[in-house]
Amino acid sequence: MNIQTRHTPIENPSFKWVFSKPSRALAFGFGSGLAPFAPGTAGTLWAWVAFLVGEYFLSTAEFFWIIGVGIILGCWICGQVSEELGKKDFGGIVWDEIVAFWLVLIVITPTNLWTQILAFTLFRFFDAVKPGPIGMIDRHFKHLEGSNDSSPSSLKHILWRGFGIIADDLAAAFFTLATIALLHMALSYFL
Repeated sequence: MNIQTRHTPIENPSFKWVFSKPSRALAFGFGSGLAPFAPGTAGTLWAWVAFLVGEYFLSTAEFFWIIGVGIILGCWICGQVSEELGKKDFGGIVWDEIVAFWLVLIVITPTNLWTQILAFTLFRFFDAVKPGPIGMIDRHFKHLEGSNDSSPSSLKHILWRGFGIIADDLAAAFFTLATIALLHMALSYFL
């Protein structure tokens, strides 16, 4: 089943293009992914602010539901918008950073601002540098994409691509949480 014909790759998506469809607006983090440099960092900052606002209106259980649905729906969103862009993992697609960082924040909450800053810094490090297993996951999915074939992708391929876009960010979230836990244990042992 082919979803649509793949278009000529879009080099620089415009504000108008991003907000012409809800899936694009979500994928680009409501415009944060349009940042001229470090769109992943801009998307993570947007996620942090949205989380802080959401804390006043949502329970922990509701946040977990939003994150879970966001990850599942994100496989289609990221894969479909990537298909529309004609690129495997366009840097402006930041929905993956958003849901992964929300996961980090909901697990460490309640916490102080310094721990949130540490979480942000660690998450950005793991997501940008992609050490060890994170890089292996990223390379695995990019390798599976193969050539830049211009034929349209099947729904299965779009979902798998979207999962690949999200997977390395979930790994970055896991390593962020593991590092924070280890630091917390070390500090409690020495203090």
